[in-house]
Amino acid sequence: MDIQNIIKNLHPLEIKVLLKYTEKDELSSEKLQKELGYKEGHANQAFSWLGGKELLNVERRIPHTFYEITDLGRNFAENGTPEEKIIAYVKDNGAKTLPEIAAGTGLEQRDVGSAFGPLSKDGVLKMNAEKKAEYIGAQTPARITLAREVLKKAAGAENGQLESASLSEEEKNAIASYAKKRGAADSAFRIIERETVIYKFTPAIGEVVEALKKAGITGNEIGELTPKMLETGEWKKGTFRGYNIAIPPARIIPGRTNPYVQFLEHVKDKLCSLGFEEYDGPLVETEFWNGDALFMPQFHAARDIHDVYRIKNPTHAKSIEEPWLSNVAETHKNGGNTGSRGWNYDFDHEFTRRLVLRSQGTVLSAHQLHKAKVPGKYFGIARCFRYDKVDATHLSDFYQTEGIIAGNDVNLRTLLGMLEMFATEVAGATEVKYVPGYFPFTEPSVEVHIKHPVLGWFELGGAGIFRPEVTKAQGLDCPVLAWGMGIDRMALMALGLNDLRELFSEDIEEVRLRKAKF
Repeated sequence: MDIQNIIKNLHPLEIKVLLKYTEKDELSSEKLQKELGYKEGHANQAFSWLGGKELLNVERRIPHTFYEITDLGRNFAENGTPEEKIIAYVKDNGAKTLPEIAAGTGLEQRDVGSAFGPLSKDGVLKMNAEKKAEYIGAQTPARITLAREVLKKAAGAENGQLESASLSEEEKNAIASYAKKRGAADSAFRIIERETVIYKFTPAIGEVVEALKKAGITGNEIGELTPKMLETGEWKKGTFRGYNIAIPPARIIPGRTNPYVQFLEHVKDKLCSLGFEEYDGPLVETEFWNGDALFMPQFHAARDIHDVYRIKNPTHAKSIEEPWLSNVAETHKNGGNTGSRGWNYDFDHEFTRRLVLRSQGTVLSAHQLHKAKVPGKYFGIARCFRYDKVDATHLSDFYQTEGIIAGNDVNLRTLLGMLEMFATEVAGATEVKYVPGYFPFTEPSVEVHIKHPVLGWFELGGAGIFRPEVTKAQGLDCPVLAWGMGIDRMALMALGLNDLRELFSEDIEEVRLRKAKF
């Protein structure tokens, strides 16, 4: 180990840690913030640098889960939970339909629908012969009272956070339905998972610390000469940090096509060569095209699988195209001419105009159905937006490649062949499997999974055959195959990467040097 070279390249953040602690000390970001006055970013940077010099190792990781109250949760704590509002409203106003309860309480129909099921099981409400919810007279369940207490506790807590370890099992069960990792804007609690990383020095620091003391280096050396220091003469009183002028400068790389852009163009070329026509659409969509046209019920909890971002201004579109609005509304209400019984509720024409960022590429297919030729093949590459915890295989905004095949002779076998093509020829996977899936707008539905050499098995995308409630409402009376594939994940496999975030990093040199499989 070249001690002198290491000393020359130590940052003051590292030096102060080396001189303050010994091999026996357990170090963490919180410890450095408290005892050295570091900010969290400075502490993590010091650990990263010291680890790179093999002077520090990770001793262990301690996971923590926090429940952070949202603005919606604070509203619940102050004004009551949806369950409490529903019980009070039906108790005071008699039996009401779910849309009437939604209008009377100011809640959305899907929230009323989600709450009614548990309240019915608790024996508080029941659906009578007139399909109206009526109050049975039972006492408010303990879980609702306890949930309100936990909400109040969180509202008064520092940073609005409660650590999971501080809550009883009963309390955690009571707020389970109010907490989400994703879509926290529509839930009372945001689940935050963190971990405390504990570090310890390696034996190598003994020589380094001794050399630092011998050289008189304290970590307080001046690293930047400012006009003020020159003006006051302060620079004369201190010592200056050394600089290594032998370090090579950063490479300047001329502009070239981003590897991911090349991959996207490759996918487009592949599909166009197979006879597909490309379609596109706006990033901002209405709830109608994003969900209603795909036969996703407005009031049901199933809608929560798409955690949409709502548009603040304007909040609603002026109108929805006819006759598709009337056809879809009728399909939801009683099935229309699709042969279905529908969802049996009054379609909310105000909700359907609400503007959101599209949460799925399937919205492009919804737009295309009434314009599609039979037979016809279409595809699009769409940027989609959903609240999600970012990790190696998840992003909060992502690309999907979406497509449909309309024709009287297509079937599930045709669809599975397309999925295999995506998995093997586009993504470059060698191990592929299919599992049954659920999507509100297709039946049957299937998911395709591939095996990554480092990350293991993960879902590549979902597919199925559109339900008649989707196609007939758009004037199309033939089988329509549909798929939505995570093209980011295909690129992850094809470009030989181990983390989706590498696709969007400013430093793309590592991505560029990987050998693509196309």
